Amino acid sequence: MPVPPEVRDRARGFLPAGADIRYVFPASWNESVFFVFVVTDASVTVLLNRLWSRTRPRSVWRVLPRATRLGPVDTHLIPTFELAGHVFEVADEYVPVVNACDAELDGAALPPDPLPDL
Repeated sequence: MPVPPEVRDRARGFLPAGADIRYVFPASWNESVFFVFVVTDASVTVLLNRLWSRTRPRSVWRVLPRATRLGPVDTHLIPTFELAGHVFEVADEYVPVVNACDAELDGAALPPDPLPDL
């Protein structure tokens, strides 16, 4: 399920002007703190959401260089990945998105986004 367009619009407000959003996906940390990961052509921006909200970013938690790997995703029980010393949970449906972010770093040829306006 793609991230709703409203979330992309809200996330865009935390990015530098002209940033090209490549991937957006939600993740959580300890089941009550929710984040939106926004991968652009230049950075990985992690937005902290309002308390108990999955769709309303309130601040920038971290900005990392685009060369940052997000995976591998551990899919043992609940899919998780580690970043900046924290373990994030991600829904099953977003595991391919995390993998695509890392594959892009390897220069893997990816198909164009079929829904670029979402």
